[in-house]
Amino acid sequence: MGEFSSMPEPQVDPRPVAVIGAGPSGLASLKNLSDLNIPCVAYEAHSGVGGIWDIGNPRSSVYQNTHTITSREVTGYADLPMDRGLPAYPRHDQVHRYLRQYAERFNLLPLIRFNSDVTQVERLTDGWRVTTADGHSAEHRALIIANGHNWHPHMPAFSGKFDGEILHSRDYTSPAGLAGKRVLVIGAGNSGCDIAVEAAGVTDHVAISMRRGYYFFPKFIFGKPADQVSESSQNLRLPAPVARAAYRTMLKLSIGSPEQFGLPKPDHEPLESPPIVNSLLPYYCAHGRVKVRKAPVRFDGKFVEFSDGTSEEFDTIIMATGFRIHIPFVGEEHLDWNKGRPDFYLLAFSPRYDDLFIAGMTDGTGGHFPTVELQSRVIASYLAAREHDPEAARRFDERKRRRDVDITGGIKFLDSPRNLTQFELLTYLRVLRDHLSLLGGRDTTYAQRPSLLEQAAALFSGGRK
Repeated sequence: MGEFSSMPEPQVDPRPVAVIGAGPSGLASLKNLSDLNIPCVAYEAHSGVGGIWDIGNPRSSVYQNTHTITSREVTGYADLPMDRGLPAYPRHDQVHRYLRQYAERFNLLPLIRFNSDVTQVERLTDGWRVTTADGHSAEHRALIIANGHNWHPHMPAFSGKFDGEILHSRDYTSPAGLAGKRVLVIGAGNSGCDIAVEAAGVTDHVAISMRRGYYFFPKFIFGKPADQVSESSQNLRLPAPVARAAYRTMLKLSIGSPEQFGLPKPDHEPLESPPIVNSLLPYYCAHGRVKVRKAPVRFDGKFVEFSDGTSEEFDTIIMATGFRIHIPFVGEEHLDWNKGRPDFYLLAFSPRYDDLFIAGMTDGTGGHFPTVELQSRVIASYLAAREHDPEAARRFDERKRRRDVDITGGIKFLDSPRNLTQFELLTYLRVLRDHLSLLGGRDTTYAQRPSLLEQAAALFSGGRK
């Protein structure tokens, strides 16, 4: 009997998991891997943590007046809520300090190789080889790509040549250099609207080019952050059509219809495109401080011709045209690209490999940090299950192969580059929790504060469950 009294321990791969990037997604990945005692190391091209929230990082896309568009309570990781002494909507440097605090609190700094720009990732028979610009090379049992997707500029091409200054919003730092100039902002996302408003403070000639109309959302309702006001409406459990009608009424009462301010009428329903959290642009448009123009079609010297046949002269064009998902160190053959993004299960799990993941390729209506915190917890739990609970990993793999999970919550997102990584937050969080449970994990952190993210989502989803 003795020789059958104990089962051999499963073979554990001693190679660490590689995490590419030490921004918000990379830090959450390191934290969750460490919680499950999975050896790991992060490669960070910059000298410190924070990713785009570190304005000193050459790849950062924040500018001097960048603030979060989600409130303090919704923005922070669940494992480390933001200090209540911070503003309701923290500034970029405050977010950066918070990320450093997170890294220090959970002892993540020793796990990071700074100044290590990953130049190549090679597929091995089992695992991955990572090589950095300084010549370092190492093998890893798995790879988590967490290099972010809001740093590589998307620069659309236009016919003709512009003789003035052209820069992308990633290279914009402050309105100081725009004083007295004729400025055109191309793109009406959150950055484009912020920049147009800032420019209007230093020059009298500002225009914003919009391909379509958008819904504008306030940051405060009844004196409170808008993403926390929805608790009472959520508790009412209104039918979806009634909740959506109430939601549209709330928008009209808090800001008004875009057309009132000279802005184009949206050609879609709320949430089918990312919300623009900015009540100042309609205000400035109503006062004539920012003029609205159609989509540009041609440059001619300093003149810009628009799709309605009008033209206007400008000195500076700021391309607030968004970013492209850019993963230059991994061959395209490994990433299953589809319409501009890797077509990964749950936006995180490779359909081709069981040891390749992306953390943070997400754009929902709530805080990014707690969303990727839960996502990376599922990734870490899957890696643990592969070695310690093969049956749970097998169940997960079967579900991944079926790809029968819908994370849209019934929303028909516009076919636009801005929507490549969109999902309905409540639906996505529920699906992630279901998969975590499938792996035998428990989301105890989220169980302790289920309403923070859900309140934010309910505001932007009309109470939809």
